[in-house]
Amino acid sequence: MLKKILLIFLIFIAFEGLSQNDKISLMSWNIRDFGQTKSSEELDIIAEILHKVDIIAIQEVVSGYGGAQAVAKLTAILNRKGNKWDYVISNPTNSSKYATERYAFVWKTKLIKIKNRGRLIKELDSLIDREPFLLDFYMGKKKFTVLNFHSKPFDKDPESEIKALTEYVKYSSNSSILIAGDFNIDQSKAVFNDLKKSGFKAAVSNKKTTLKRTCGQSEYLNHAIDNIFYSQEITKLASKVIDFVRVCENLDKARKLSDHLPVYFEFILK
Repeated sequence: MLKKILLIFLIFIAFEGLSQNDKISLMSWNIRDFGQTKSSEELDIIAEILHKVDIIAIQEVVSGYGGAQAVAKLTAILNRKGNKWDYVISNPTNSSKYATERYAFVWKTKLIKIKNRGRLIKELDSLIDREPFLLDFYMGKKKFTVLNFHSKPFDKDPESEIKALTEYVKYSSNSSILIAGDFNIDQSKAVFNDLKKSGFKAAVSNKKTTLKRTCGQSEYLNHAIDNIFYSQEITKLASKVIDFVRVCENLDKARKLSDHLPVYFEFILK
Protein backbone atom coordinates (compact mmCIF):
# COMPACT_ATOMS: atom_id res chain seq x y z
CA MET A 1 0.00 0.00 0.00
CA LEU A 2 2.79 2.38 0.95
CA LYS A 3 4.58 1.66 -2.33
CA LYS A 4 1.41 2.46 -4.30
CA ILE A 5 1.00 5.80 -2.50
CA LEU A 6 4.66 6.63 -3.14
CA LEU A 7 4.27 5.74 -6.84
CA ILE A 8 1.16 7.95 -7.19
CA PHE A 9 3.00 10.79 -5.46
CA LEU A 10 6.01 10.50 -7.80
CA ILE A 11 3.75 10.46 -10.86
CA PHE A 12 1.95 13.56 -9.57
CA ILE A 13 5.24 15.36 -9.02
CA ALA A 14 6.43 14.42 -12.50
CA PHE A 15 3.27 15.78 -14.14
CA GLU A 16 3.36 18.88 -11.96
CA GLY A 17 6.93 19.55 -13.04
CA LEU A 18 6.00 19.02 -16.68
CA SER A 19 3.13 21.49 -16.33
CA GLN A 20 5.45 24.11 -14.88
CA ASN A 21 7.97 23.57 -17.68
CA ASP A 22 5.27 23.97 -20.35
CA LYS A 23 4.75 27.61 -19.37
CA ILE A 24 6.51 30.18 -21.53
CA SER A 25 6.88 33.86 -20.70
CA LEU A 26 7.55 36.56 -23.30
CA MET A 27 8.40 40.21 -22.73
CA SER A 28 8.13 42.76 -25.53
CA TRP A 29 9.83 46.14 -25.09
CA ASN A 30 10.55 49.13 -27.26
CA ILE A 31 13.78 50.24 -25.59
CA ARG A 32 14.30 53.68 -27.08
CA ASP A 33 17.59 54.15 -28.99
CA PHE A 34 18.97 50.88 -27.67
CA GLY A 35 22.65 51.25 -28.40
CA GLN A 36 25.90 52.71 -27.14
CA THR A 37 24.16 55.54 -25.29
CA LYS A 38 22.94 53.05 -22.68
CA SER A 39 25.30 53.06 -19.70
CA SER A 40 26.34 49.97 -17.76
CA GLU A 41 24.09 51.08 -14.90
CA GLU A 42 21.12 51.42 -17.23
CA LEU A 43 21.80 48.00 -18.77
CA ASP A 44 21.91 46.50 -15.26
CA ILE A 45 18.48 47.98 -14.50
CA ILE A 46 17.08 46.75 -17.81
CA ALA A 47 18.41 43.24 -17.09
CA GLU A 48 16.83 43.30 -13.64
CA ILE A 49 13.45 44.10 -15.20
CA LEU A 50 13.78 41.33 -17.79
CA HIS A 51 15.68 38.46 -16.21
CA LYS A 52 12.72 36.39 -14.96
CA VAL A 53 11.14 35.81 -18.38
CA ASP A 54 12.01 33.16 -20.98
CA ILE A 55 12.05 35.26 -24.18
CA ILE A 56 12.61 38.98 -24.76
CA ALA A 57 11.60 40.80 -27.96
CA ILE A 58 13.29 44.19 -28.30
CA GLN A 59 12.35 46.94 -30.74
CA GLU A 60 14.33 50.08 -31.61
CA VAL A 61 17.82 48.59 -31.49
CA VAL A 62 19.96 51.17 -33.30
CA SER A 63 21.10 50.05 -36.74
CA GLY A 64 24.81 50.74 -36.24
CA TYR A 65 27.38 48.65 -34.39
CA GLY A 66 26.38 50.16 -31.05
CA GLY A 67 23.00 48.41 -31.19
CA ALA A 68 24.48 44.93 -31.60
CA GLN A 69 27.00 45.74 -28.89
CA ALA A 70 24.26 46.80 -26.45
CA VAL A 71 22.31 43.57 -27.02
CA ALA A 72 25.48 41.53 -26.44
CA LYS A 73 26.23 43.44 -23.22
CA LEU A 74 22.65 42.97 -21.98
CA THR A 75 22.89 39.23 -22.67
CA ALA A 76 26.17 39.02 -20.76
CA ILE A 77 24.57 40.71 -17.75
CA LEU A 78 21.60 38.33 -17.93
CA ASN A 79 24.00 35.37 -18.02
CA ARG A 80 25.44 36.49 -14.68
CA LYS A 81 22.02 36.23 -13.06
CA GLY A 82 21.91 32.44 -12.93
CA ASN A 83 20.62 31.31 -16.36
CA LYS A 84 22.19 30.80 -19.76
CA TRP A 85 20.91 33.19 -22.44
CA ASP A 86 21.43 33.53 -26.19
CA TYR A 87 20.45 36.26 -28.63
CA VAL A 88 19.92 37.12 -32.29
CA ILE A 89 19.87 40.55 -33.92
CA SER A 90 18.21 41.32 -37.23
CA ASN A 91 19.88 43.07 -40.12
CA PRO A 92 18.93 46.74 -40.37
CA THR A 93 15.42 47.19 -41.71
CA ASN A 94 15.00 48.44 -45.28
CA SER A 95 13.46 51.71 -44.12
CA SER A 96 13.15 55.35 -44.99
CA LYS A 97 15.78 57.80 -43.74
CA TYR A 98 16.02 58.03 -39.93
CA ALA A 99 13.59 55.08 -39.50
CA THR A 100 16.06 52.22 -39.99
CA GLU A 101 16.61 50.05 -36.92
CA ARG A 102 17.24 46.47 -35.87
CA TYR A 103 15.18 44.02 -33.85
CA ALA A 104 16.54 41.60 -31.26
CA PHE A 105 15.45 38.44 -29.47
CA VAL A 106 17.10 37.22 -26.25
CA TRP A 107 16.07 33.94 -24.62
CA LYS A 108 16.94 31.38 -21.97
CA THR A 109 18.46 28.33 -23.62
CA LYS A 110 17.50 25.73 -21.01
CA LEU A 111 14.01 25.09 -22.41
CA ILE A 112 13.77 27.29 -25.50
CA LYS A 113 15.65 26.33 -28.68
CA ILE A 114 16.02 27.70 -32.21
CA LYS A 115 17.01 26.08 -35.52
CA ASN A 116 17.87 29.21 -37.49
CA ARG A 117 18.74 32.83 -36.75
CA GLY A 118 15.48 34.34 -37.96
CA ARG A 119 14.80 36.71 -40.85
CA LEU A 120 13.33 40.06 -41.73
CA ILE A 121 10.10 39.43 -43.63
CA LYS A 122 11.13 40.67 -47.07
CA GLU A 123 7.66 39.93 -48.44
CA LEU A 124 6.50 42.95 -46.42
CA ASP A 125 9.46 45.13 -47.33
CA SER A 126 7.47 47.39 -49.68
CA LEU A 127 4.42 47.56 -47.42
CA ILE A 128 5.96 48.08 -43.98
CA ASP A 129 8.68 50.66 -43.37
CA ARG A 130 10.41 48.58 -40.66
CA GLU A 131 9.61 45.10 -41.91
CA PRO A 132 9.06 42.64 -38.99
CA PHE A 133 11.67 40.17 -37.78
CA LEU A 134 10.47 36.56 -37.62
CA LEU A 135 12.01 33.80 -35.51
CA ASP A 136 10.80 30.24 -34.89
CA PHE A 137 11.23 28.93 -31.35
CA TYR A 138 10.96 25.34 -30.14
CA MET A 139 9.97 23.94 -26.79
CA GLY A 140 10.54 20.23 -27.07
CA LYS A 141 8.77 19.21 -30.28
CA LYS A 142 6.41 22.17 -30.20
CA LYS A 143 7.12 25.11 -32.48
CA PHE A 144 5.91 28.69 -32.15
CA THR A 145 6.74 31.78 -34.16
CA VAL A 146 7.28 35.30 -32.86
CA LEU A 147 7.11 38.35 -35.12
CA ASN A 148 8.92 41.38 -33.71
CA PHE A 149 7.29 44.56 -35.06
CA HIS A 150 7.63 48.34 -34.81
CA SER A 151 5.11 50.26 -36.90
CA LYS A 152 5.28 53.76 -38.32
CA PRO A 153 4.42 56.61 -35.92
CA PHE A 154 0.73 57.28 -35.32
CA ASP A 155 0.66 60.25 -37.72
CA LYS A 156 2.25 58.36 -40.65
CA ASP A 157 -0.45 55.77 -41.35
CA PRO A 158 0.50 52.74 -39.26
CA GLU A 159 -2.97 51.38 -40.15
CA SER A 160 -1.78 50.41 -43.63
CA GLU A 161 1.12 48.46 -42.11
CA ILE A 162 -1.13 46.63 -39.68
CA LYS A 163 -3.44 45.64 -42.55
CA ALA A 164 -0.47 44.28 -44.52
CA LEU A 165 0.81 42.37 -41.48
CA THR A 166 -2.66 40.94 -40.87
CA GLU A 167 -2.83 39.60 -44.44
CA TYR A 168 0.61 38.02 -44.02
CA VAL A 169 -0.19 36.13 -40.80
CA LYS A 170 -3.66 35.10 -42.02
CA TYR A 171 -2.09 33.08 -44.82
CA SER A 172 1.07 32.01 -43.00
CA SER A 173 1.97 28.32 -42.94
CA ASN A 174 2.90 28.70 -39.27
CA SER A 175 0.18 27.99 -36.72
CA SER A 176 1.21 29.17 -33.24
CA ILE A 177 2.05 32.83 -33.83
CA LEU A 178 2.73 35.80 -31.57
CA ILE A 179 3.13 39.37 -32.83
CA ALA A 180 5.06 41.41 -30.28
CA GLY A 181 5.83 45.07 -30.51
CA ASP A 182 4.98 48.72 -30.74
CA PHE A 183 1.91 49.14 -32.98
CA ASN A 184 1.48 52.88 -32.43
CA ILE A 185 -2.28 52.22 -32.29
CA ASP A 186 -4.50 51.04 -29.45
CA GLN A 187 -5.65 47.43 -29.89
CA SER A 188 -9.28 48.56 -29.51
CA LYS A 189 -9.22 50.37 -32.87
CA ALA A 190 -11.08 49.00 -35.90
CA VAL A 191 -7.88 48.31 -37.86
CA PHE A 192 -7.30 45.25 -35.65
CA ASN A 193 -10.77 43.76 -36.28
CA ASP A 194 -9.62 41.59 -39.19
CA LEU A 195 -6.72 40.21 -37.14
CA LYS A 196 -9.10 39.40 -34.29
CA LYS A 197 -11.60 37.74 -36.68
CA SER A 198 -8.72 35.49 -37.74
CA GLY A 199 -8.49 34.21 -34.16
CA PHE A 200 -5.87 36.53 -32.71
CA LYS A 201 -6.30 38.15 -29.31
CA ALA A 202 -4.47 41.00 -27.61
CA ALA A 203 -2.51 40.19 -24.47
CA VAL A 204 -3.48 43.44 -22.75
CA SER A 205 -6.25 46.00 -23.19
CA ASN A 206 -6.74 49.50 -21.83
CA LYS A 207 -3.17 49.51 -20.51
CA LYS A 208 -1.11 52.62 -21.25
CA THR A 209 2.47 51.81 -22.22
CA THR A 210 4.20 55.09 -23.10
CA LEU A 211 5.69 57.68 -20.78
CA LYS A 212 5.00 61.40 -20.79
CA ARG A 213 7.88 63.84 -20.67
CA THR A 214 6.57 65.35 -17.46
CA CYS A 215 4.03 64.37 -14.83
CA GLY A 216 0.67 66.08 -14.87
CA GLN A 217 -1.48 65.67 -11.77
CA SER A 218 0.61 62.62 -10.78
CA GLU A 219 -0.06 60.97 -14.18
CA TYR A 220 2.98 59.92 -16.21
CA LEU A 221 1.47 57.36 -18.61
CA ASN A 222 0.25 58.26 -22.08
CA HIS A 223 -0.79 55.90 -24.90
CA ALA A 224 -1.85 52.22 -25.01
CA ILE A 225 0.11 51.18 -28.11
CA ASP A 226 2.45 48.31 -27.14
CA ASN A 227 1.01 44.81 -27.12
CA ILE A 228 1.39 41.12 -27.94
CA PHE A 229 -1.17 39.47 -30.21
CA TYR A 230 -1.44 35.68 -30.09
CA SER A 231 -3.14 33.11 -32.32
CA GLN A 232 -5.86 30.69 -31.24
CA GLU A 233 -3.36 27.82 -30.90
CA ILE A 234 -1.92 29.61 -27.85
CA THR A 235 -3.52 29.70 -24.40
CA LYS A 236 -3.03 32.81 -22.31
CA LEU A 237 -2.11 32.29 -18.66
CA ALA A 238 -1.27 35.84 -17.58
CA SER A 239 -0.40 39.24 -18.97
CA LYS A 240 0.44 42.71 -17.71
CA VAL A 241 2.33 45.90 -18.38
CA ILE A 242 5.49 46.24 -16.29
CA ASP A 243 5.47 49.69 -14.71
CA PHE A 244 9.04 50.34 -13.62
CA VAL A 245 8.30 54.02 -12.96
CA ARG A 246 5.78 53.72 -10.09
CA VAL A 247 5.88 57.37 -8.98
CA CYS A 248 6.41 60.73 -10.70
CA GLU A 249 9.70 61.29 -8.91
CA ASN A 250 11.20 58.39 -10.91
CA LEU A 251 10.05 59.60 -14.33
CA ASP A 252 13.24 61.35 -15.47
CA LYS A 253 15.43 58.39 -14.55
CA ALA A 254 12.96 55.93 -16.07
CA ARG A 255 12.92 57.78 -19.40
CA LYS A 256 16.68 57.25 -19.68
CA LEU A 257 15.86 53.55 -20.03
CA SER A 258 12.98 54.05 -22.45
CA ASP A 259 9.84 56.04 -23.12
CA HIS A 260 7.88 52.77 -23.30
CA LEU A 261 6.92 50.16 -20.70
CA PRO A 262 7.41 46.46 -21.47
CA VAL A 263 4.47 44.09 -22.00
CA TYR A 264 4.56 40.69 -20.27
CA PHE A 265 2.73 37.60 -21.58
CA GLU A 266 2.71 34.08 -20.12
CA PHE A 267 1.24 31.24 -22.18
CA ILE A 268 1.19 27.57 -23.07
CA LEU A 269 1.00 25.91 -26.48
CA LYS A 270 -2.08 23.81 -27.16
